[in-house]
Amino acid sequence: MFFLSLLVSCLPQGGDTSPISCYNDQGEATDWFYMYKLPTEHRSKSPDRGLKYLLMDKGSAGWSDGKGTVNDTTGALGRTVGQLYSQGKSTETAYILYNDEKPPEGGRDHLGGRRGHTKGVVLLDDNQGFWLVHSTPLFPPVRGAGQYQYPDSGVKNGQNFLCVTFPLERFQTIGEQLQINEPMVYDCDVPQSFASSAPALAAVCNKKLIKAASNRSVTLTSKGGTDFISFAKGAAFNDDLYHSWVAPTLQSDLLVQFWTNTRGTLPSNCKQGWKVLDISRILPEGTFSFKSSKDHSKWAVSPGAASGWVCVGDINRNEAEEKRGGGTVCQRDAAVWKAYRKAALECQSCEGGAMPC
Repeated sequence: MFFLSLLVSCLPQGGDTSPISCYNDQGEATDWFYMYKLPTEHRSKSPDRGLKYLLMDKGSAGWSDGKGTVNDTTGALGRTVGQLYSQGKSTETAYILYNDEKPPEGGRDHLGGRRGHTKGVVLLDDNQGFWLVHSTPLFPPVRGAGQYQYPDSGVKNGQNFLCVTFPLERFQTIGEQLQINEPMVYDCDVPQSFASSAPALAAVCNKKLIKAASNRSVTLTSKGGTDFISFAKGAAFNDDLYHSWVAPTLQSDLLVQFWTNTRGTLPSNCKQGWKVLDISRILPEGTFSFKSSKDHSKWAVSPGAASGWVCVGDINRNEAEEKRGGGTVCQRDAAVWKAYRKAALECQSCEGGAMPC
C-alpha cells in the first residue's frame, strides 16, 4: 500500500490522463519553469537545509519560494520527473536519462568520461513531452528504481533546472542536439512507435552520435509558443562554449556562473569582442549570498536589459570541458532576465580582481 500511495503522489493532478508536461508547484501543467536549488546555508539549523529552492514559471513576475523541498513528490521537480515512474513501461511513451555522473543503479557506458559533460531528462508521448536541462550529478534514478528521489549528491551545492514543454514535432531536433552533445545515456526507452517522428532520439538511446557536426544552434518553440535557442557542442568543437560561440551569436556580453572547483578554470575573457565575466558571488533575491564555489549551477545572463538573455546549461568554463560535449538553452524574457541578473552579485574582472557585476 505504501508503494502504491507513493506512485500516486508522483502523478500530476488529473492522474494518468494528464499530458506529459512540465508542472509547477500547484500541480498545474506549465509551458516552462526555472528552478534554483539553493546551496546549504552555513548558519541554517533547518532540517531542510540544502533542499530549498526558488521557482519561476511562465507568467511569473520573478522567483517565488518553492513549495516544500526538491525531494518532495508534490513539488514542481517531483511532479515533473515523477511522471517517468508513474507512466510505467509503455509503447506510448519514450524517455532518455543522461548524465556525466550516473546513479549507482545506472547502466554501464564504456566511454565514461569521454562522453559529454551534459545532464538532462527527456520524456514524451505521441503528442508532447518535456526536456529538462539540469546540473545535478546522479539524477534522476533509473525508471526501474520505481520512484522519484533527489540524490544526496545534489544537496550541498546550488543547482539549476530548466524544464520546457514541447510538442512532439520538436523532439527530432532535440534528439539531433543531444547527438552532438555526446551524452552518457544511462537509462532510456524509445519504442519503435517513435521511429518515424523522432528517429534521432532512438539514435541517442542507441548511443549513435553525430561525429560530423562539432556544434549547432537551433531555435526550439515550446508548446505554448515561447522561443528558446539550444546551443549544442561536441568534443570536436574544442573551445569554450560561452566566449567563443554563445556571446557572439547572441551579440551580448555575458556573466557566467559555473562550478569553479576544478583545475584549468578559464578566467574572464574580454579579448574576442564580447566580455564574458566569471561570476564569483551570487545572491538570488530574498535569500542569502554564497560564493560560486558553493554553486554547481551553469547559467549565464546578459549584463544589460537591452539584450535580456538568460541561458541555463550543463557545461563549465574550464580547459578540460572545451574538449567535451555540452550545451546551454537560452531565452529572452524580462522577468527571467531580471531574476537572474539580480542574482549576479560579484564578478571577476578581465584583469583578475573582484568587481560588482
